[in-house]
Amino acid sequence: MFDQLPFLLILLALPLVALVGIIAGGPAKSLALIASLGSFGIALISAIVWQQQGDSSLGAFEYQVLSKPEITLALGLPDAMSVILVLLTTIVTLAAIMASRCPEGRERLWFSSILLISVGALGAFLSTDLFFFYAFHELALIPTFLMIGMLGKGDRKEAAWKITLYLAFGSIVLLAGLLWLVGASGSSSLLFSELLASPIDPAAQKGIAALLLIGFGTLVSLFPFHSWAAPAYASAPTPIAMLHAGVLKKFGLYGLFRLYPMVSEGLKPWLTLLIILLLANILWVGFVTLNQKRLDGMLANSSVMHMGYIFLAFAALIAAESTIANPLALPAATLLMFGHGISIALLFALSDQIEGKTGTLTMANLGGLGKSTPALCFLFGLAGMASIGLPGLANFAGEAAVFLSGFKNWTYTEPLGPVQIATIIAIFGVVISAIYMLRAIRQIFQGSPVSITENVADLTLKEKAPALLLSLALLAVGIYPNLLLQLFQRQTVQPSPVLVESASPATSETALLINESR
Repeated sequence: MFDQLPFLLILLALPLVALVGIIAGGPAKSLALIASLGSFGIALISAIVWQQQGDSSLGAFEYQVLSKPEITLALGLPDAMSVILVLLTTIVTLAAIMASRCPEGRERLWFSSILLISVGALGAFLSTDLFFFYAFHELALIPTFLMIGMLGKGDRKEAAWKITLYLAFGSIVLLAGLLWLVGASGSSSLLFSELLASPIDPAAQKGIAALLLIGFGTLVSLFPFHSWAAPAYASAPTPIAMLHAGVLKKFGLYGLFRLYPMVSEGLKPWLTLLIILLLANILWVGFVTLNQKRLDGMLANSSVMHMGYIFLAFAALIAAESTIANPLALPAATLLMFGHGISIALLFALSDQIEGKTGTLTMANLGGLGKSTPALCFLFGLAGMASIGLPGLANFAGEAAVFLSGFKNWTYTEPLGPVQIATIIAIFGVVISAIYMLRAIRQIFQGSPVSITENVADLTLKEKAPALLLSLALLAVGIYPNLLLQLFQRQTVQPSPVLVESASPATSETALLINESR
């Protein structure tokens, strides 16, 4: 019975209905909380049912908007990556609403913006039509810009303009690439299933791939199109930073993996350049992160840095030429996207608590906070350890799988290829992460208390709730990665060849290798 309901439409409708209620004058936080709880419940149930059935038609909804060109509001769970990112979106949305410290009198704008960003992210990950895939993401950017400019902190107006200009550039380049892709495919429909069944001339693929890498890369903050991200996250209201860094940034990575089968040949000439850029994300931005004096700036730059690891999995996929040749790349990238999304959202939420209790995020002005706030210290330490890849937490499983995907099918009798060399260099990024995160924990929580940290109250139960939700997700996936990896094993009927090919072998092999690496 459940699989016959258009529950994916309900999943989108819940936050929209709550948004309308908030605009009409209803209790903003209560409506947002109820809607986010409902969405999380549906997403969790859908993941469980999808794992059991592995059916891409589960809860699907289609409504044709235009016939020429054929544009359809089509919602579905076409692959395991979509299921996992929808689950990530609902978890972070719920935590962002629970963790909100809304300025008095701005409740309607605050919570409606959170819900609108969530709707945009959910719509993008659920859309099986290229038009709505793009349109939902653009919808989510509007409240992001407004919230940073109106309710942000620091140089919020400069940060709002910077993120607007950069992401507008990325969106325009991406749109050009998508239009070229549709034209080269010759398909009259924008459904992914139709587009993926329409081969593209390899001569055209190279140009299309370049536009997709620039467009999606800018949205993900791939070097050198990354400089918008750190000031935007540092200036953004905490729920917006949680949602954009934790969820919305994954749109570009999701799009690259989703469209990979259509431009796989065109991506090969750009592999070396992509490797150079992703290493710049890991190393260049990593050293920039080391130099940060404020906690919010450090977290913002660390988020940009860690995108390089997910691009490394994509580079491994390009080098292998198919997911049959490298069945680890897709599950590895997805696992790390989930781990990063949860951990960075938790770190931003706890950073907001530190600022609210002490009035500053300048690390040199803090110290000894752990003595008066042991719960805050423990939760921040847990999130920090996840961020640097401590075994037993979700990020470790993702990073280990990414590194293993870089060496898939390589033997010691062969010379190292570009991806293997990049993987070895990228491992040094783990050391950089450990340095800046452990230093931050020492400066903020250890040592003797200073005047502003002597009598700080610890987290209340209400303040702990969102952190505990996110911590539980980190621990569950970290201890048992197969919670997510088994979704790939159940993929059976999918529209995307890249995801079909990786279905069965990926799960058991990835889980086995991760367990061995422990």
